[in-house]
Amino acid sequence: MPIAYCGIPAIPADVWMRWNFDPAVLLALGLLGFVAQRAGAARAGWGAAAVGFVIFISPLCALSAALFSARVAHHALLVAVMAPLLALAFPGRRALPLAPIFAVHMLILWAWHVPAFYAWALETVAGYWFMQATLLASAMLLWRAALRPGAEAHGIAALIGTVAQMGMLGAIITFAPRPLYFAHWLTTEAWGLSALEDQQLGGLIMWVPAVLPYLAVAAWLGLRLLATPRPAR
Repeated sequence: MPIAYCGIPAIPADVWMRWNFDPAVLLALGLLGFVAQRAGAARAGWGAAAVGFVIFISPLCALSAALFSARVAHHALLVAVMAPLLALAFPGRRALPLAPIFAVHMLILWAWHVPAFYAWALETVAGYWFMQATLLASAMLLWRAALRPGAEAHGIAALIGTVAQMGMLGAIITFAPRPLYFAHWLTTEAWGLSALEDQQLGGLIMWVPAVLPYLAVAAWLGLRLLATPRPAR
């Protein structure tokens, strides 16, 4: 069973006692909010820190060691909520090409759902943080490029493309005929789910709720594009 960073998988009897008060993570989240506030982006910065608190400090961490579906929710918060908040807090000075950023982020997202890579991330501290760092950094760069003023059309295309890729990955996981992630084979029964049912729930979370932020922002970008004055011919 995975016993790396998040510890022994949570069970219903102890899940609400499984807070992870890691001083290094708490310090990093506090510094994140403070730096963003000094940069004039207090709301986005402290919002990102709050999402990070839920992901890494709250019992969700231990729950995600037990349930694949909780891990998918963890990843959704990381790439679809925390990452865009960081992109708003730290928009960057140079415009980076969106197409290669999109390709790299999708490659990283798919790679971490390969069972062998997923197992390494759950069973080792180095793998765990490498997973978090690569997912968050690539997602932040994608959101930063997609939200750049004047690049609305490209941003919409990238976000819709992300929805399509996540939906495809979610469908593959949902309709897989057997459990793919052996790290959870012995950890789901306490929650009244078989490993396959837990995996199907995770696939559905990725397929539907996880893509809603992308669709919402794509719609907002579409409205912003329509509202942009066009030069007279």
